[in-house]
Amino acid sequence: MPLIEAQPSALANVYAKSLFELAQQAGGQAEAESILGELEDIVELARNDKAFSELLASRLIDSGKRDASLERIFSDKVSDLTLKFLRQLNRKGRLANLSQITVAMDSLVQDQFGRIEVDVFTATPIGTGELESVRAQLSASLGKDVIMHPYTDSSMLGGIKLRMGDQLIDASIQAQLRKMRDGLLDTGSAQVRGRSNEMLED
Repeated sequence: MPLIEAQPSALANVYAKSLFELAQQAGGQAEAESILGELEDIVELARNDKAFSELLASRLIDSGKRDASLERIFSDKVSDLTLKFLRQLNRKGRLANLSQITVAMDSLVQDQFGRIEVDVFTATPIGTGELESVRAQLSASLGKDVIMHPYTDSSMLGGIKLRMGDQLIDASIQAQLRKMRDGLLDTGSAQVRGRSNEMLED
């Protein structure tokens, strides 16, 4: 059973809020962002390692044995608060929701500290100067500190795609070609309808 990949549930939001508040009390913004980073690393590891994902999410594994494994794997590797949180989720049988909780925690951090993370997709690696230019434009437009995550998508012909949460801004060449094609189809249909009307009138 893999981790649950979906928009945060009400339960995930409750857990994320509790963790966020504890992190704030422990060390303010720096601690909250540090713990979020640790959770994101753990979720990414689970996505890329099937055995680790099963350890976190499988209902067949005894809770006590999983707790010992969590202690062994993460002791001295993550903060005490992150480890305690993972063990608490294990005791409550909610480790499968870790991905949802992490997404909810990320939203809290962004909202609280005026930050937004943006995934940038280009056909070839984007240069530092160009990336900074995009970041500055987005930051000015959104009024937030924009954190950029560049990715290369070899399936793209060119242009750029931006993803902010569940919002996608597609300025790729494929999107422009689709728009052009749709426009031509609409124009062609209108012309056919016009000629049909002319023939009926005649």
